[in-house]
Amino acid sequence: MSTKNYLTPNEAAELLMVAPATLRVWSDKGLIKARTTAGGHRRFMRDELERFQREQGMTTRSQRILIVDDEPALTRYLSALLSDFEGIATATAWDGFSAGQLVQSFRPHVILLDLMMTGMDGFQSCQQIKAEPSTRAIRVIAMTGYPSPENVERILAAGAEACLSKPVNEDQLLAMLKIAGREGK
Repeated sequence: MSTKNYLTPNEAAELLMVAPATLRVWSDKGLIKARTTAGGHRRFMRDELERFQREQGMTTRSQRILIVDDEPALTRYLSALLSDFEGIATATAWDGFSAGQLVQSFRPHVILLDLMMTGMDGFQSCQQIKAEPSTRAIRVIAMTGYPSPENVERILAAGAEACLSKPVNEDQLLAMLKIAGREGK
């Protein structure tokens, strides 16, 4: 099962802001569909959790987005763009090392990750994020000014869900982040 589409009970419970025991009860009652692994563990599809939230009128926890890029103008621009929307919190980092520190303290749901940075590049950063059990469920969306087929294939193989070309298309980014409308806060 792909960690991109499926969440563990603890991850799903955190997303819904309930205790894992509550999530198990809802699953047992058939309110939320879950898949069972060969080892007998439940896994929840992200789309199924979103469906449940909509049907129940549940508000979602604010989405934390970490922007990692060595171009200060781009990080400021993306941070300002995303901060204009209700429920979005952003943090920025300019290299893979500081991004690693923020992953632990800021606990982002999504990382917008530049591929070409000095020091630890986006490929290495993504591999580390996806290799660590406590961070592998974080969505990684790569960004690059060099969208060669090789770079795109390499970052997707490292665990990113997509690779956007720079300059980043705002509508495409907002759609990927499932941020609707332009009304903002």
